[in-house]
Amino acid sequence: FIRIKLIMSLLLTTKKIINEWTDYNNHMNLSYYILLFDMGAEQILSKFHMGEHSAKTTKKSTMVVETHTTYNNEVKENDEVNIFLSHFDHDKKRLHYKLEMYDKSKNTLSATTEVLSLYIDLNLRKVAEFEKEKLIIMNEFINKHKEKFKSENLYFSNKLKK
Repeated sequence: FIRIKLIMSLLLTTKKIINEWTDYNNHMNLSYYILLFDMGAEQILSKFHMGEHSAKTTKKSTMVVETHTTYNNEVKENDEVNIFLSHFDHDKKRLHYKLEMYDKSKNTLSATTEVLSLYIDLNLRKVAEFEKEKLIIMNEFINKHKEKFKSENLYFSNKLKK
């Protein structure tokens, strides 16, 4: 059953847990879960031309405004984790996506985060609508991968204005 879940999502990145990310409980500190999820999100944002490179060159990027995170199983030093995209959608100025972290060796779910982001014009520091070419890229991505996405247990679906 777990292997089916792994196939049903898109692998974004794999990371090994380092000592600096662990705390006095001898497991990864919660702030580093968010860091790893953010590293995974950057992979997908770059595909949509709204990641770090876009922020620096076009002054357009995204800013997270809401998250829902679950911590399902401990992650410890030297564990390797895979970060998967399990859901993606958008409207004219918002991104809605969910990421899942799996322990690579055990194939067990370690954590999830669901994210709502706004598209921002960094020159004005205001919300902007996606350019037509970015909408095309995102819609093509959704059409190509929608059979891999999961829509159950989503908290922010109703926040998109479609």
